[in-house]
Amino acid sequence: MRRFEAIKRVIVLGLSFVGLFIQTIIYGYIWINYYYPIVNDFNRGLKFYRYGHLLIITIYFILLFFFANTYGGLKIGYLKTIDVFLSQMFSLLFVNIITYGQISLMNNNLVLPDYLIEATLIQVLFAGVWTALCNTVYRKVFPPREMLLIHGERNIDDILRKFASRRDKYKIVKCIDVKEGQAKLEEEVVKGYGAVVLWDIPTQERNRLLKFCYSRFIRVYMMPKIPDVLIKGSDQLHLFDTPILLTREYALKIEQRAVKRLIDLVCAVILLVVTSPFMLITAILVKCYDGGPVLYKQIRCTKGGREFKIMKFRSMRVDAEKDGVARLAAKNDNRITPIGKFIRAVRIDELPQLFNILAGDMSFIGPRPERPEIIRQYVEEMPEFAFRMKVKAGLAGYAQVYGKYNTTPYDKLKLDLFYIENYSVWLDLKLMLLTLKILIRPESTEGVDSTQVTAMKSLKAEESLENENGNE
Repeated sequence: MRRFEAIKRVIVLGLSFVGLFIQTIIYGYIWINYYYPIVNDFNRGLKFYRYGHLLIITIYFILLFFFANTYGGLKIGYLKTIDVFLSQMFSLLFVNIITYGQISLMNNNLVLPDYLIEATLIQVLFAGVWTALCNTVYRKVFPPREMLLIHGERNIDDILRKFASRRDKYKIVKCIDVKEGQAKLEEEVVKGYGAVVLWDIPTQERNRLLKFCYSRFIRVYMMPKIPDVLIKGSDQLHLFDTPILLTREYALKIEQRAVKRLIDLVCAVILLVVTSPFMLITAILVKCYDGGPVLYKQIRCTKGGREFKIMKFRSMRVDAEKDGVARLAAKNDNRITPIGKFIRAVRIDELPQLFNILAGDMSFIGPRPERPEIIRQYVEEMPEFAFRMKVKAGLAGYAQVYGKYNTTPYDKLKLDLFYIENYSVWLDLKLMLLTLKILIRPESTEGVDSTQVTAMKSLKAEESLENENGNE
């Protein structure tokens, strides 16, 4: 099994690098045949020899690898075909924009981008064909991983639905309750499954199963509880002759807060300048549609529960909440105007929050701010929801990048806590890049559905049961 997994990994990396090499060859061709003569002419015949060309092409490859790795463009077979393609497309766009600047600097003047545009179109077309071909081959050669699900008291429909959404990669062939006992579970685990999934079982039983699987080289997929997330972000100390994990009383260090604020200010000013034409057009369209106000202001909570007024372009009818009851947008919500559907889909409605960032109420990256009344509802069901407010609220966040608009509140909470407990400047920059990718994913802007409402209503009872069983 271990040998099979190693071969599988080598094949995936090989396919990914072949794709990157071909993309780089396309760029190398236009560099040597079109842009190098222009740069050579400007520099009065200063020649690039073999190693000079190799350096230019190598820099391109390194940049392409960096962005593709950041966006997930190398995860052939692991991500859906459309996700890998979008990742590679964004990587190519970023790298080719940077490369255009590099060539223009070498020429001391802007060069015509026509050849680079043509190369980009060819590269994107190749990326689509290559990704579809590689994913097809991957699924033919590597069938879905057959897995055993070990579960506790909580309903397993949700986790089964999540795995069913990736039938191309995972297949849960059997479910067994942890109540069957350790001996029965161990007997079942060693029957040759491709992996074991541990879903919401008491900590004591989970630890025993983890050690049992680890000792026998069995792959384990485990859904963490909130304490697991907090521990994952802890610092490792070596004060004595035993490992120590330190969970700090504050979320971000003072130097991290200073750098984060500087990035917020610089990026907000740049984006306000770049997006001002789109904001002006949106304001005119919203006003002309029904004559109502352009902006929608609403009380939200940021760090420490402090309230502020968030600003958005209005996407719903003026009387959307005439009864005064706060409600999350639902899937196919009839309160959303036609213009509102479009600006929500492309996230233009969020642009006025750049002013909130300048004012210091929000950051670019952080947990999305919620309304006070909705926070009270969530805290009543899961008190840990208040942990999100250890940092400033954000325009985008970990939960928005790796979840969906309709991801359950409990899962969003765990994603946000992953961000808070593993914060770094690089993580912020990475999430900013990944946020651009999710703008064109329609499922990211859908509303909540009825199944999630039901899940929230039952969460308190389930968590009480967890505490009784010693789960956390």
